[in-house]
Amino acid sequence: MATTTTVIEQTSAPIRAVNDGRMKMDGADPAYGDWRDDLLRDGYAVIKGAIPRERADAYADKMYALLESFGLGYDRNDPSTVHPDKLPVINEKGMLMAYGACHEDFVWDIRSEPEVVGAFEKVHDTKDLLVSFDVINYGFANRTHLPENKPWPHQDQDPEKPGFRCLQGLVNLHPCGPDDGGLIVCKGSHNLSAQFHKDLKDEPRIPAWTKEWYGFTDRGMEWLKEHGAEWHKVCADPGDLIVWDSRTAHYNVPVKSNIDRMAVYTCFMPVADATQEDLLRKKAAYEGRLGTTHWPNAQFTGSNVATRNGKPDHVVRNWPINDKVLSERAFKLTGIPYIKV
Repeated sequence: MATTTTVIEQTSAPIRAVNDGRMKMDGADPAYGDWRDDLLRDGYAVIKGAIPRERADAYADKMYALLESFGLGYDRNDPSTVHPDKLPVINEKGMLMAYGACHEDFVWDIRSEPEVVGAFEKVHDTKDLLVSFDVINYGFANRTHLPENKPWPHQDQDPEKPGFRCLQGLVNLHPCGPDDGGLIVCKGSHNLSAQFHKDLKDEPRIPAWTKEWYGFTDRGMEWLKEHGAEWHKVCADPGDLIVWDSRTAHYNVPVKSNIDRMAVYTCFMPVADATQEDLLRKKAAYEGRLGTTHWPNAQFTGSNVATRNGKPDHVVRNWPINDKVLSERAFKLTGIPYIKV
């Protein structure tokens, strides 16, 4: 199944250097005595129980229900229905990117969970945050009819814009052990990023649709190994929040067990790091129920029209099937209340 998604890239102002209480991730941060110390050391952290197990299970149920709502023949209780013809367009990495899915009510409920938002408030030292309209991820245990998910080690940050610029995140909704697929990270690679790109500045880049994605070549992978950076499969329980520095090398691996991987990507950044143009673009994305990447300032916006085998999908859904009436807190996360022009 060939899948593509239209993405529009915009030029945004660089993240400003500010002298405030946010984490700098540059060696000058204090010891915090919590998961932030893991983030500083390893470039990622697992925040246990950010969402209570009962609610996490309910969100996973809604993720399954969303797939069944398309009426294409998928049945969560029948693994043989994990087939491209019976599913909406989901790419080989497990990402459901179109159909207004990123604005479904349960996705907004996850983004609005107090401990999820609270983790990013701790890192950025502010309650004035924007949230990404990012994708949801299905890593099916039965991949018989699905395209291969090949390794794609990368960092989600332009090497020409160094430093700590973005904290990425995902909420895990199913048990995720060593064989259950999901996120794999190169521990400590965020601290090696500047030296890596200095040493390999002449290495030809893997083609990408944006400069904010850097793929690691075989030579790059060898460099990381030589400098002591080890790859680690991140394990998590339902309701755990996983966060990582966008300079950290990472990718996702397919499921080897019989448990489907379920995850919702969540990323927040300070409103202060967005321009008024960013906020207007984000407003348009929200009002059109369009997705973005992990960049909460809507640096990139997508489309609700999926492409199936090189043609517009015959399934047309431009609006979430269960639209969410946002709370005051959630509405602020869209950035709209901060627009001044």
